[in-house]
Amino acid sequence: MSLDTWIAIFVSTVVAATPLIYAALGELVTEKAGVLNLGVEGMMLVGAVVGFIVGVNSGSLVLGYLAAMLAGVLMSLVFGVLTITLQANQVATGLALTLFGAGLSAFVGRSYAGQPIDGADALHIPLLSDLPVVGALLFQFNALVYGSIALFFAVQWFLSRSHAGLRLRAIGEAPSVSHAIGHPVQKTRYRAVMFGGACSGIAGAYLSTALTPMWVEGMSSGRGWIALALVVFATWKPLRVLLGAYLFGGVTVLQLYAQGFGLTVPSEFLSMLPYAATIVVLVIICRDPKTILLNQPASLGKGFHPDA
Repeated sequence: MSLDTWIAIFVSTVVAATPLIYAALGELVTEKAGVLNLGVEGMMLVGAVVGFIVGVNSGSLVLGYLAAMLAGVLMSLVFGVLTITLQANQVATGLALTLFGAGLSAFVGRSYAGQPIDGADALHIPLLSDLPVVGALLFQFNALVYGSIALFFAVQWFLSRSHAGLRLRAIGEAPSVSHAIGHPVQKTRYRAVMFGGACSGIAGAYLSTALTPMWVEGMSSGRGWIALALVVFATWKPLRVLLGAYLFGGVTVLQLYAQGFGLTVPSEFLSMLPYAATIVVLVIICRDPKTILLNQPASLGKGFHPDA
């Protein structure tokens, strides 16, 4: 293969991994607070359709992204009220949120189906973008790609260095103890859930305005579930989430290039490779329970009420 082909594969991998990074890092923070939100797929779809509609009608992708984040936050608040305040089962509520998001996005976006939009352009960084090879590899992406890297560093610092992040982790480990010493458990969990919703919303908007600049019903195609699997794959560590997203992004891209390389494999088999890889990785990791329990928040998926 030529150098240009390798560069194209690398760039496509980074682009394909970007929505996974946003969604998985948002879910990571949510789960670190002890809340399991399985509604990532639904929040991504709502973010995708809202971001697309606002972007088309306003002519501003920035407004579209802000609207997508707000839509994700509102969806997450529905989940938060049901699970944090009303103590509903988190697994069942998350699944319901995904189904609700899929239906709502299909209904709202039905008149926009197949309509194109001027997608996010790659940033041109003077001097750096014009460098041979390196410029094409590192400095030819749109702002949201660089934003995903910045989000990784922010989450890494927040969880490991900030007082608020350490308090959030303590709440995820022992909410009763945290409440006893005066930490606002429910308020912190609400904030974590809202952050996860905002990240899922922007991940969805990236799909409809950058990765595939048009709205198509169900266009997340299971990426929300892959993001959830990534958190477990990464054993709740931000760096592993980043690397895992690029791994799955690479698998997604390679199945697109495979037929061009002359592989006579049915396209349906190649299309299922990213999801098959997700299952295989989870099976390998779960063979050793200690690997999962090492970093899993002790109260993950368990409700807490201060009056209980």
